[in-house]
Amino acid sequence: MIPRPIHVHVEEKYKIHLRYLDGTTGELDLSHLAGKGIFKQWDENNLFSHVYIDSETHAIAWNEEIEICPDALYFKILNRTFKDWKEENLRAAH
Repeated sequence: MIPRPIHVHVEEKYKIHLRYLDGTTGELDLSHLAGKGIFKQWDENNLFSHVYIDSETHAIAWNEEIEICPDALYFKILNRTFKDWKEENLRAAH
């Protein structure tokens, strides 16, 4: 199972730091999303600074409309694909 995020905070504008249950941590630059589509809201009322982990979905969220899949961010931190991660975990289990 992919670990769940347990902590998120803003490092600087459009950058967040995440920590997962397995100890994986990393900083992610989300500036490539800023100003595009729904992410335009980040600049309204300092919304970007209000990042949190949704208690039901475990998504990285800013409001009910803006969420990012925590699994995708986990693999981005690891710099691996899901397929690579799955194969590594299967080898380690045997």
